[in-house]
Amino acid sequence: MSIGELARRTGVPVRTIRFYCDSGILEYRRTGGGHRIFDSPAAVDRLLLVRRLRALGVPLPATLNVLDGAESIGAAAAAERATVDAELDALRWRRAALFAIECAPPGERARRLELLAAVQDRSSIIDSAVAFWRPILGPLPREQFDSFIDMNLPALSSDPAPHRLVAYAELTALATDPRVKTAMTQQIWRSEHGKIGDRRHLATAVADVCEIVAPLVAAHERPRPGAELDQYVHAHATARRERDTPRFRRALRTGTADTDPRLHRYWHLTAEITGTEATAGAIHYWLSDALRQTI
Repeated sequence: MSIGELARRTGVPVRTIRFYCDSGILEYRRTGGGHRIFDSPAAVDRLLLVRRLRALGVPLPATLNVLDGAESIGAAAAAERATVDAELDALRWRRAALFAIECAPPGERARRLELLAAVQDRSSIIDSAVAFWRPILGPLPREQFDSFIDMNLPALSSDPAPHRLVAYAELTALATDPRVKTAMTQQIWRSEHGKIGDRRHLATAVADVCEIVAPLVAAHERPRPGAELDQYVHAHATARRERDTPRFRRALRTGTADTDPRLHRYWHLTAEITGTEATAGAIHYWLSDALRQTI
């Protein structure tokens, strides 16, 4: 079969067939006059398969794998569908970001543009949160750490409302600020955190206290001294090989970053995103206020 006949039978232009020949996709031989000729029907079947896969956007390397039997048609289609899903997700994110800027009040647009331009996609939000919290909560067991991230930064939909998208973007900006990371470390581990021996034990003990205090915060109960605070102070004292004394409680209360406005903003945004007031930050503020009443 000549290259012209192959083009007529398959609907593939001659120049494209030449490209496939030069790329090793189609086998051919030459006549004495130097013309390419092909075996039929093998060349027709092979070229039609290439054409159909390429029409659906399957990349040439994946198409070659199908032709060589290294990959099934179904596997190639699944891989390309996953690529399309990722592209659609990126487009939805881009559309949501553009709409958030478009619908912002004129005086707010430049700030929103700055925030949203720094966030590439949804996965970068989680990546930033993990990079922020991992050095701070490193001693936590993996399961508890993952639970903390899920609780304080739930997954963002692919087409979020503008105000929600901006909240996530601002939270991401705070998470990339080294000053916020330093202040958060001080808030979580309190003063003299260099003296802490077993950080993993302390992190687990404080997490247990937070579970007890969370309902109190959610119920808007005022901070107060009591068993919850005693358990919290005891955990910190034990970790530093200290006793729970008035002097230790004063030390635990001072030198922290509870008054840092950036932390207040971080936890306010977290509350807005999660829809709950009982964030980890709100719990720490509750305990800090309760501690203040005992010293």
